[in-house]
Amino acid sequence: MGTNSQKNNNWKWKLPFLLILILGTIFIIRKQSTTPYIKNSGMVFGTFYNITYQSDKDLQADIEAVLAKVDQSLSPFNKESIITAVNNNEDVEVDDMFKEVFQTAMRVSEETEGDFDITVSPLVNLWGFGFKHELRPDSAKVDSLLEFVGYKKVKLVGKKVKKEDPRTMLDCSSIAKGYGVDAVGQFLASRGIRNFMVEIGGEVVTQGVSSRKAPWRIGISKPIEDSTAVNTELEDIVVLENEGMATSGNYRNFYYKDGKRYAHTINPHSGYPVEHSLLSATVISSSCTIADAYATSFMVMGYEKALKFLESHKDLSVFFIYSDDQGNTQVYYSPSLKNKLVGTK
Repeated sequence: MGTNSQKNNNWKWKLPFLLILILGTIFIIRKQSTTPYIKNSGMVFGTFYNITYQSDKDLQADIEAVLAKVDQSLSPFNKESIITAVNNNEDVEVDDMFKEVFQTAMRVSEETEGDFDITVSPLVNLWGFGFKHELRPDSAKVDSLLEFVGYKKVKLVGKKVKKEDPRTMLDCSSIAKGYGVDAVGQFLASRGIRNFMVEIGGEVVTQGVSSRKAPWRIGISKPIEDSTAVNTELEDIVVLENEGMATSGNYRNFYYKDGKRYAHTINPHSGYPVEHSLLSATVISSSCTIADAYATSFMVMGYEKALKFLESHKDLSVFFIYSDDQGNTQVYYSPSLKNKLVGTK
């Protein structure tokens, strides 16, 4: 009898807590169903951003403050940024953002044996891209720049960047945009926002579900020559669930001179624009930062080398668009994407 009485008393104590838990759950579900999705858009890093998130409050000012911090740390176009000071060989201490991006970049450089390299900036500028402009260099000029290009020629000691050669310059454009996407995503998550999509210049991270209460669907552009970036034709649509996605391709950023087409992706080993069959590389990973870096890496590698690399990097999912031997456009995607590609119809 005493045991039964004790059990009844225990339930009397537990019932109020269970009721509170049930009511709280109902309140949260109801609040989530009525909380609106807010859309913010604007310009950053020389491109457009589009951010959608479920919130009672418009956070655009806070989001732009986060992006401004990334710009202040990593933009070579910002004359007052930390990376500009590093490139000018000023005695400057880097911030946590710079440190995180630098360390990630060095890790990817090691993994790709230098196909990804943030010291390639002088060559990018030499070929008419980047934040300085020259056109059609000769081989002697290319060779002279290769002397101080190479990720092993720079390192981070404490909070300071150390260079073997003061002429070495850094350009994190191939990873910073993805990092900016992640930074905004982390900010939204820190505000308790569970459902969001952050996109900057085609680089994306998602969390939770869209306003349709379904996983986010993100388009992969067709690789059509379009330097104005107004083409919106899609090759396919991928369901993105709590992941980052980035695309790199030479079909938008290029120029013609004397009848020859020059791609913006520079091979850091040779010093020349890449010439191979891979038209665009889309990478899906746990973070947009990682996806951004590897998308660039694969555009340097080319189709065959990238496939070989992926054999030992199963954590990366890819969608490649390439030209076959007959010049026809073909598609390759990782087996992990088979059930995540929903087509454009």
